[in-house]
Amino acid sequence: MPEINILPKHIAELIAAGEVVERPASIVKELLENSIDAGADKITLEIQRGGITYIRITDNGCGINRQNIKKAFISHATSKISTADDLNAIYTLGFRGEALASIAAVSRVEIMTRTDDEEVGTRYCIEGGEEILLDDAGCPKGTTLIVRDIFFNTPARMKFLKKDVTEGNAIAGIIDRVAMSHPEVSFRFIRDGKDVLFTTGDGKLESAIYKVLGKDFSSTLIPCDYELEGVRVSGFISKPFCARPNRSMQFFFLNNRSIRTKTGTVALDESYKNQIMVGKFPACVLNITIPAGAVDINVHPSKMEVRFADEKLIFNAVYYCVKSALQQGDSRVQATFKPKTTAQYVAPPIKGEQIKIEEQLPKKNENFWTTTTAQEFKSAPEPPKPITVKAEPKQTVLKFNDDSKFFVQKDEIDLITPVKKAEIKPIASVENVVVEEPKQVKAEETEAEIKEEIKAEPIVKQEIIPYRVIGEAFKTYIIVEQGEKMLIIDKHAAHERMLFEKFRASENSVETQMLLTPLTVTLSKDEYSAVLDNLDVLLKAGYTVEDFGGGMVIVSECPTAVAGSDLASVVMELAGYLADNRRELVPEKLDWIYHSTACRAAIKAGDKTSEYELKLFVEKLLNNPDIRYCPHGRPVLIEMSKHEIEKNFGRV
Repeated sequence: MPEINILPKHIAELIAAGEVVERPASIVKELLENSIDAGADKITLEIQRGGITYIRITDNGCGINRQNIKKAFISHATSKISTADDLNAIYTLGFRGEALASIAAVSRVEIMTRTDDEEVGTRYCIEGGEEILLDDAGCPKGTTLIVRDIFFNTPARMKFLKKDVTEGNAIAGIIDRVAMSHPEVSFRFIRDGKDVLFTTGDGKLESAIYKVLGKDFSSTLIPCDYELEGVRVSGFISKPFCARPNRSMQFFFLNNRSIRTKTGTVALDESYKNQIMVGKFPACVLNITIPAGAVDINVHPSKMEVRFADEKLIFNAVYYCVKSALQQGDSRVQATFKPKTTAQYVAPPIKGEQIKIEEQLPKKNENFWTTTTAQEFKSAPEPPKPITVKAEPKQTVLKFNDDSKFFVQKDEIDLITPVKKAEIKPIASVENVVVEEPKQVKAEETEAEIKEEIKAEPIVKQEIIPYRVIGEAFKTYIIVEQGEKMLIIDKHAAHERMLFEKFRASENSVETQMLLTPLTVTLSKDEYSAVLDNLDVLLKAGYTVEDFGGGMVIVSECPTAVAGSDLASVVMELAGYLADNRRELVPEKLDWIYHSTACRAAIKAGDKTSEYELKLFVEKLLNNPDIRYCPHGRPVLIEMSKHEIEKNFGRV
């Protein structure tokens, strides 16, 4: 039998630290909870390089007196419980007494603290579990704790840390949740020298949500407050039409502690049943308040998993809270339409007549249906820039580089108006000014140029058996007669496969559409981090996405195929996938993005299709015999032989 050895203290501490300190975000969570338990109402968090090299948390709590400062860093030393019975009713966020000891075991820690009855503060330094310094310090009431060089003594664990941006976003997710669970505390988050979050601490949950998740998200919420048999559920839920493609924006708190609860999630889904689209999920920020003895939070070191004494009661409380809020606070979707008119300014003569303003409808655009891809737009030459030439007082002559246009502007009028050549009088102070009429372009020439520049995708014709399109059933299935067979085509599945193959064939050159107004999308911190880690993958798939800060990304370009879709929902769906499948290879991620894009862009079952479109669609499909299944694996076409049909009718 192998000999049993008692591990040295420093090895045992490293093992214990592994349960509490997984990454910088774990340290931040424990320290923020300690600050709140200390009664602080102002907390500042500062990190550098994703918290790997530097974390500083400052609070104005009660502080730690000098007699207890060393005890605080001993494993299982805590001021929050003292007897076994205390575990049955825990009211504080922390209680295990492991956080400071575990953090000090794998990093360099410096703490400066002072209580209200002490005249001089205390500075204590500990590295890798070994005491370095204990001395006086001048500091305000409260505690400042600095953590440097995480895992400096355990390089094997250092290798498993992710990029600085990813670790920083994980910390941002932690402080977001803590800020929403304690709106009475003012939080300030400084990341690499920049203020990224500041909450007022006014005690209003809506203020914290606005600061953390932004205006767009907070404007879609409905307040809710309900109590059932001693269980109170309060907070905010999203309106049904503002549902999201995943559960990333569902935040549950238990007695102001962030938790994960399947009971709450199921109750939330049930309360939205028959009011929300299939495949969509509601968002929420809900706090469940129950007696401390009715729940066990001592399940996991992270304290995110809990066990309820009565799961059914929690389910009912959440269900009826959300249901009643939807009945009272939900309203019909409002649409607003604003008439668009353009004010055309008619040029005054040089002699100076009053300006005449006329309201006119937009001019007819003959090339309205002509589309230009983002690549063509970017490669097009820039329009000529105006050059200002000084003239007599109250007159400015503007001329383009190509001398094709000539403008006159009076200083007292903030308008640039075209002036006819006959109306322009010679100006003594301007020499050699040449005015030419704009070159007239014939409509035939313009149409020829457009046809030459924009060519429709050709259909590669093969030798196929003659066919006849009979029609369409249920606005979903196209019925075709071909030789001795009848074909039934699922138009959505077939179109989806066509688009999927087209995207894969045109990798790195997907046709894209630039957005007239860039779109901002609010994401959870996990999704936000995943998107930033995969910007190059999204770019290959045709999505130009940039970091907008604060958990938001900005989309300026998207594949032409989804330009008319709900782009915000598309980006949220892609972000959710990337967050859940971080370890997949780039080709697999690209295939999934192409698949998702094709599914959204394909013609839908029930959409009306003209006879001409049906014929063109069938021709393209039959010329591509390799298209047999949609990306989901469903068949796109079913064949029925004439013999089989006649057999069923008793003809043979």
